[in-house]
Amino acid sequence: MKILAFSTSGSSTSINKQLLMSVLDHFNSGDIELVDLNDYEMTIYNADKEIKDGIPAKAFEFQNKIDEADLIIMAMAEHNGAYTVLFKNIFDWMTRIPERQTFPNKKMFLMSTSPGPMGGKISLDIAAKRFPYHGANVLATFSLPSFYQNFKDGEGIINPELREELHKKIELVK
Repeated sequence: MKILAFSTSGSSTSINKQLLMSVLDHFNSGDIELVDLNDYEMTIYNADKEIKDGIPAKAFEFQNKIDEADLIIMAMAEHNGAYTVLFKNIFDWMTRIPERQTFPNKKMFLMSTSPGPMGGKISLDIAAKRFPYHGANVLATFSLPSFYQNFKDGEGIINPELREELHKKIELVK
């Protein structure tokens, strides 16, 4: 099974990326392609730019990565109750690729975390509801609230109930 994994945060110290990395330890590393969305940064989408310059090559490159994957594991960072601008822009450009779905029959495991008690759940819920319209098959979602109280570097999730919930969802998507 080929897994495409990424955090929607562009930060090198992203807590969502830390959560993602701990989850990836439960999968065969030979099956995982870990992508940094900073490598796909493009001009901000707008219809006039699309008419003038077309869809950027990086949108097609990222779409190809999605097409090659059997499972997408995505850590949904949340900025002000929504997707990060970095991810939203890549997503917007990919949706402009003609005659195709963005996530054609792609199995997905979506997760999020934040320092606060909501755990990035707003952005996670938006994605879980929106992505199926673009062909995704969202198998599971997981939200880790209060990251700094529930996660320890090198150990992962330290809250036993949350750790058990995550392990059940990992088994579900494997």
